[in-house]
Amino acid sequence: MDRTIEKKSRFSTRSVSVTAVVAIAVAAVVWVAANHSSSTMDVDRKSITIATVTTGEFNDYIRVAGRVTPDKIIYLDAVEGGRVEERLIEEGASVNAGDVILRLSNPLLNIGILQSEADLAYQENELRNTRLVMEQEHLRLKHDLIDMQKDVTQKERRFRQYSHLFEKGFVAEEEYIRAREEYAASMEQMAVLDSRLKSDEELRDRQLMSLNENIANMKRSLILVRQRLENLLVKAPVDGQLGNIEAQVGQSIAQGERIGQVITPELKVEVRIDEHYVEHIHPGLSAGFEREGQRYDMVVTKVYPEVQEGQFRTDLHFVSDRPENIRSGQTYHIDIQLGDPSTAVMIPRGSFYQTSGSRYLYVVDDDEKTATKRRVRLGRQNPVYYEVLEGLMPGEKVIISGYDLFGDNQHLNLYK
Repeated sequence: MDRTIEKKSRFSTRSVSVTAVVAIAVAAVVWVAANHSSSTMDVDRKSITIATVTTGEFNDYIRVAGRVTPDKIIYLDAVEGGRVEERLIEEGASVNAGDVILRLSNPLLNIGILQSEADLAYQENELRNTRLVMEQEHLRLKHDLIDMQKDVTQKERRFRQYSHLFEKGFVAEEEYIRAREEYAASMEQMAVLDSRLKSDEELRDRQLMSLNENIANMKRSLILVRQRLENLLVKAPVDGQLGNIEAQVGQSIAQGERIGQVITPELKVEVRIDEHYVEHIHPGLSAGFEREGQRYDMVVTKVYPEVQEGQFRTDLHFVSDRPENIRSGQTYHIDIQLGDPSTAVMIPRGSFYQTSGSRYLYVVDDDEKTATKRRVRLGRQNPVYYEVLEGLMPGEKVIISGYDLFGDNQHLNLYK
């Protein structure tokens, strides 16, 4: 009988399985190699800077550039306008309070003083005349009152005589009544005259008081006018150094015009600090700098509230001594102490911070042949060190030079 013959496969099931496993293994090796090579970079050992992580005293301070400026600048403005007749002190010279710097002239002011003096003399003369007239009138009234008192006395005596005689029938009734009426009229006239005299005295006192006040005001006004004449002498208000005097002899100066300035001998240092430290800087912080082997101590005295272009302004004053040859406009690098020193894990400052910030560092092995990227957390910083909070141990080595060329590589092969 005929029988169907089955066709056998070229490859057995076992051989196919082995082949598949081998292929997968090869692919895995290739993938790992490819990925490992893509995250690894060869770096010349001489092109990088390696530093050791240490433990020590961390001094919390910042270093800033400060410019020496005068503590105070007193501006000289012309209190009175006038023509510059004489310039007694030149720009840059030292002055004492009260020294005459410029002498001005103002003819109109002189005329005003003469007019004020003439008005005062006229008013004083008017006062004398008024007082004389009022005294004469007062004397006349007193004389009239004396005459009236005499007249009243006489008529009173006559009235009493007629009254006594009328009771006895020796005087007619008409004569008695006339005497009584004349006496009563005299009494009323004397009362009116007495009232007038009192009113005249009160009026005279008020007028004299008013005139005296007017003359006193005129005298005070004359004093002020004479003081204006004194203001034609431009004087130094404080001790210091004269600066920016632009007035020349013969020049006309308007009232209120800026003439120059006096710079006080006291100096301060003005610094501009990054706004990152705005919450850490306050009056009372210690500061200082070294110059020619000597340290000069300073203190923060004023922090200005405005932040401009990412910086805020701060004033510092010397605590005791200051450099002998210090001049306004000089620049010093000043250390401002932010806190007390403390023990911390530290690494030296480096340009790596521009790329990595405080997020990661490349840690070098003991043989300095490879470096591995590691996440870290940095804290405070000063001009020399960064404080390490997490990720590094004392004794480890790290790359502190720039990371710009390293890209995202996780590993570095260091060769010499």
